[in-house]
Amino acid sequence: MVWKIARSEALADPDAARHKVLAKLQRLPELDDAEADVIRVLLDAILMVEAYRGARHQVTFLPEMTHSVDHLLRELDILDKADELAAV
Repeated sequence: MVWKIARSEALADPDAARHKVLAKLQRLPELDDAEADVIRVLLDAILMVEAYRGARHQVTFLPEMTHSVDHLLRELDILDKADELAAV
């Protein structure tokens, strides 16, 4: 995946990181099943928050929870790459 927000970037300037995410999400209406993708990400975000609430250790299932986010970002990257190829 090409697009990422580094942890240091998100911590140093959360507003800029939010704007970067919002810019990427502008393409959601172009996805085939955007609503299902967003629901999966929201469910994982809620589970992540609950898993970390008061936790003093690493959450063992955190890698699995990132799959829905990674899937959504891959789909948005595909749209970006298609636009780049079409512009050539």
